[in-house]
Amino acid sequence: MRHALLSLAFALIAGAASAAPAYVTGEPSLGKPTAKIHVEEYASLSCNHCAQFNNEVFPAFKAKYIDTGKVRYTLHEFLTEPANVAAIGFITARCAGADKYYSVVDGLFRRQAEIFETRQLRPVLLEVAKQAGLSEPEVTACVNNPAHGEALEARVAAGVARGVDSTPFFFVNGVKVNGVTLADLDKAIAAAGKKKR
Repeated sequence: MRHALLSLAFALIAGAASAAPAYVTGEPSLGKPTAKIHVEEYASLSCNHCAQFNNEVFPAFKAKYIDTGKVRYTLHEFLTEPANVAAIGFITARCAGADKYYSVVDGLFRRQAEIFETRQLRPVLLEVAKQAGLSEPEVTACVNNPAHGEALEARVAAGVARGVDSTPFFFVNGVKVNGVTLADLDKAIAAAGKKKR
């Protein structure tokens, strides 16, 4: 899978290699690190349902739970077709740094329809990356580093091992959420809040 995925991915980015920016390892999170509720989402940048959640539901979820310190939120990367689009986006987001990771993810979700309509990832990716402080040569170097693709594949495999088989897919304090609406998350968060940890 790796060689086919990355060869497709690299074909979309052209330019001379340069020194790559630091690549974020671990799982970037939003919210209070000591929050008693941990919401985990498995999402793909090429999943239209994930884009819909990000664009229409996440702002209200963030305001209600993350910004108030009630929830720590972690996005886990997953790949759906076209997997090369999701892979390039996630790799670029990590090279933007922990403080810009979610802004790149949000930017790509918000322009996902444009990417699919025009069938042009590169100009959108480079524009979103530039807003996060990455130059075109830095994006090229980032995407063309095989270690980054291998790290992404390992994260996807970890999700599969947890039973993730679709996106978006949620866990609240390690318990699978049945549904993807704000009401579904409200219910799961309320239930988790009643349990002793």
